[in-house]
Amino acid sequence: MPLGTLDRTPPPFFKQGPSALSKLLVFSALALFLMVADVRFQVTGPLRSAMATAIYPLQWLVMQPIQAGAAAGSYLTSLHASQRTEREALQRLAVQAERSLQVEQLEKENRLLRELLTMRERSQLPATGAQVLYDTADPYSRKVVIDRGQTHGVVAGSPVIDESGVLGQVTRVYPLVSEVTLLIDRDQAIPVVNVRTGIRSVAFGQPSASGDGLELRYTLASADIEEGDLLTTSGVDGVYPPGLPVARVLKVERRAQSAFNRVECEPLARVQGAMHVLVLSPVGLSQPPPPPAAPEERPRLGRRGNVPGSQGVTP
Repeated sequence: MPLGTLDRTPPPFFKQGPSALSKLLVFSALALFLMVADVRFQVTGPLRSAMATAIYPLQWLVMQPIQAGAAAGSYLTSLHASQRTEREALQRLAVQAERSLQVEQLEKENRLLRELLTMRERSQLPATGAQVLYDTADPYSRKVVIDRGQTHGVVAGSPVIDESGVLGQVTRVYPLVSEVTLLIDRDQAIPVVNVRTGIRSVAFGQPSASGDGLELRYTLASADIEEGDLLTTSGVDGVYPPGLPVARVLKVERRAQSAFNRVECEPLARVQGAMHVLVLSPVGLSQPPPPPAAPEERPRLGRRGNVPGSQGVTP
């Protein structure tokens, strides 16, 4: 048999149907028909609904890990955001609290300064404003240091007052600061007058562990003095101007076996927490000097050395 007459194509192992091109054309036409029919007549709507219902459990199961991861991420994000917001809120709260304290402190200082200006108008004396720097380190005395000294015109013996009354007296003066001995110091004494009765007395400092105060010593048992009486400066010492509030009678202890009463007083000034004070000029410095005394006339002597008018009387 000649070689050219042999069929060289492999024998088909499977039964072959239509060609691939035919299948492409048929399925393309079918797809186009279904799309047009679905758009125009909604023929695949029920089928789509049935398929969606059938595969919904599978979709829900597949989406659970994704939703769980998203929920965990959202929780962590929310937690961090909440913590950051809490920190910012606490910081703002701390700043607001600090500002509130500053406002309260400023309001208190303004009120005290206004009252101090009122006291200055009442004193009618030259005054210098000062600030209390610190208390002295001596535990046996009651003294404070203010920020005014010789360069500011402060002199020893100047009265010191705050917005409530007499605080003490300048006892030592330095170039830039001064030392003020409070009226509750055991070495201090101040002449006072009872506003209700007009009785004069002297108040002495009476420091104690239970509470610092003043004491009216040598008060007669017959003196008219009661608890609550207001004591002011009398002005007889030439240091304190009259009329400045000093203390209020706290306790009157009448002793049967003594001619004197024990009278305890509470100072009106803030001896423990004064911040701003006024340093007044001593009353003696503001008063005019006394007029000079007239020179005494010496009697003229006569020719014999006698005083005129003493006839014949020899010295």
